Order: sequence, then structure tokens, then C-alpha cells
Amino acid sequence: MEAKAAVINEPRAKFDLENIKLDTELGPNDILVKIVATGLCHTDLIMRDEFFPFPKPAVFGHEGSGVVVKTGNAVTKVAEGDHVVMAPASCGECENCVKGHPSYCLNFMELNFGGHPTDGTCPYHNHEGKEMGAGFFGQSSFANFSLVKENNVVKVDKDIPLELLGPLGCGIQTGSGTVLNFLKAGPGDSILVVGVGAVGLSAIMAAKLAGCTTIIAADIHDNRLELAKELGATHTVNSKNQSLTEFVRSEINPDGVMYGFDTTGRNNVISDAMGAVRTMGHMAIVIVAADKLELDANVIQGGKSISFVNEGDSTPDDYIPRLIRLYKAGLFPFDKLVKYYEFDEFNQAVEDSEKGTTIKAIIKMPH
Repeated sequence: MEAKAAVINEPRAKFDLENIKLDTELGPNDILVKIVATGLCHTDLIMRDEFFPFPKPAVFGHEGSGVVVKTGNAVTKVAEGDHVVMAPASCGECENCVKGHPSYCLNFMELNFGGHPTDGTCPYHNHEGKEMGAGFFGQSSFANFSLVKENNVVKVDKDIPLELLGPLGCGIQTGSGTVLNFLKAGPGDSILVVGVGAVGLSAIMAAKLAGCTTIIAADIHDNRLELAKELGATHTVNSKNQSLTEFVRSEINPDGVMYGFDTTGRNNVISDAMGAVRTMGHMAIVIVAADKLELDANVIQGGKSISFVNEGDSTPDDYIPRLIRLYKAGLFPFDKLVKYYEFDEFNQAVEDSEKGTTIKAIIKMPH
């Protein structure tokens, strides 16, 4: 079948809006989804720039939401017409998946970044008939149709706008899940969130839900810090103007905070934030941007720990419906992060996201 897609033909180039060919002969566990909308994520853009090798031309995108068109004969989780959010691919069979940690699937890299199905086939071809890199995070949602597996779709209620929900599959669950599922922050705890884009602001909302009484937002954009206050931050600091360690220990608590949460991936920022974390505190990092993680030795003393967290350590089938219930109850207003774009505005959405003028861009797909 023909589909429309935003394609990367060359590294670091703009997205080309093209017609592509999609093989819709489904295997037993395959699902064809009509993509209604897709979020734009930092990971899509670093992959455009070849953070990891990925076959070109490529269809990225991994925050898709849509409607099931048809299913393979072994699929039982969803049926034609169901509304779904797509989460990262996982095998469902390895030790980590079985223990309830699909974001640490032992086959994660192959399934999400391999560029082709593991059986060696290539269901995506461009308008010239050339094979395309696809199956990004198991979905490649920068197209108006997507081939996915049963494991990485989550059925959602039909009484909520479907175009809003795609970012729950990655950025929103990463930020909130890291606080609630991994750090397990609780009433009375303190946390410093560094970088309050979509992921950081999701962490802020989750910290408020968890009952944290000291929630510090750090960023270099004052407009984002204002939104962080609205969403639950008790303190804000522009880290372009002030050391995080000095701010926390002189203005808030000389002993530091229990938890740190970094979305920047920058060594100097992480070191500064670690200096604000108390003895035996815990720092979570959710984005890797540097080739090496290098920290000052003095900031990691005192029994502190540091972890890189995938996808909020979430089980999407349980966690995404939970976030939707919280949203319906007015307790998790992630819609305040969103700006919508039409498909022909795709590159404008990219530009606005990279400038920081849009926190979470969602692109509506054409049909």
C-alpha cells in the first residue's frame, strides 16, 4: 500500500515528505495501525544526526497513536478499530521482560534500532523502490501507517483525544516513570529536575503526585521555569546564571536533595547537579548525549548512586492507562506541554523544538 512519510535521506538533513510503499502482508503477531498523530522527540533528532548508525533512507518516529486497521491471526490484545498508543518494542520472553522490565529487554537494541525486522525482510520501500530503514522503536510513526508487533501496542480508551496520547509512549512515561517507578519518590522527599522540557516537566508533575515537598526545576529558559511552577515546582533556578549546587545548598537545604533527575546529558551539568544531591542520594539520567560520562570525584562521594533509566522503567500496558486515568482526573495535565502541527509543517515543528519554543510538538498525520 502507499503511505505518506517524513523521510531522512541524508544525515543531518531536513525531513522530506514523500510517498512510500508499505508491505501490509501481516505475520501472525503483526498489526497495521493508521497513525493519527505522532510526537516529536529528542531521540528522533539525534538519530537523524547519526547518534547510532541507522540505514538510510529512514523513517523515524516513536511516539505514535492511532487506530488498528488489521491484525495478524495470532493477535489477541487488540482488534480492528481499537485505539492504541505505541511503546518501544520488547521481546516479551527474555529474563528482564518476564520480570516486568520491558524497557531493559535484552534484545532492546536490535528490536528498536536495528532498522529492519529481525527476520531479515524489509516491508518499507521508498518511491524509487529502495529499501528503507524502519521499525524505529518498533513503529516508525513518522508515517500515516505503521507496522508494529503486538508487544508494543497499548489499547487505550476512546473517550480521550487520540492525537494527544502518542507522547505517553516515550517522553511522558520516561519523565514520570523515572520518578514514580524507578526512584520511587514519596511524600516529603526532595528532588532536583534539570532541564524542564517535556521529559523534565513530566518528572515535575510526577513528583507532585508522589507528594514530594521540595521540587526544584532548573533550566536556562525562564518561560519553561514559569510552566514548571504551574505544574508543581516549589523552587526554580536558571542554571545559566547560578550553580545548582550553590543554589540548593545555600537557598534550600545545606544537606542537599534526596533525588536528582537530569535530562541534559551534559557532563558539567550532571556534575553540578550531583553536587546538590545529599549523602546516599540518587541521581537518575534519562538522556545520553556525550561520548563519555565524566564527573568530578568529589560530587559522587558519600554513598551517592547514579543510574541511567530507560523509558521510566515502565510496563506500558499498565503504566500508560494509569497516566490516562490521572489525566482524566486532572492530576497529570500533560496537555499543557503540547503544540500541534499539520504534516506539511513537519520541519517547522523540528525547528521550533530545537529552538525550545515548543516543548512537545505533535504532528497530525494526513489521511
